[in-house]
Amino acid sequence: MNDLELIKRYIEAYNTFDIETMISTLHPDIAFQNISNGEINAETHGIEAFRTLAEQSKGLFTSRKQTITNVETHESQTRIDVTFEAVLAIDLPNGLKAGEFLQLQGNSEFTFRDGKIVSIVDRA
Repeated sequence: MNDLELIKRYIEAYNTFDIETMISTLHPDIAFQNISNGEINAETHGIEAFRTLAEQSKGLFTSRKQTITNVETHESQTRIDVTFEAVLAIDLPNGLKAGEFLQLQGNSEFTFRDGKIVSIVDRA
């Protein structure tokens, strides 16, 4: 499986809340960061910490979908631009309410090692 196919498998699993398939695409040393408005609001190191965050995040949405709109590859890193759409399952501290529809533009940078994703940086 090439790097882009691995990313597509990860995104498809993310969209369907399939955490086991997401995990299957990741290197044991996975590093993850989510950056929103220039600030890191989630960060994990290692596959078990990633799994814990993925399980927690699953409860935030009744549906979610990332759609890849552009792909750029440079050596061992691939950046994708995405449209993110979701429906909230719970009220959030920032004032957003359960049932609200979100639509955001963002990008993700993926780095690879040993045929797996070893780093993900999400920005929105």
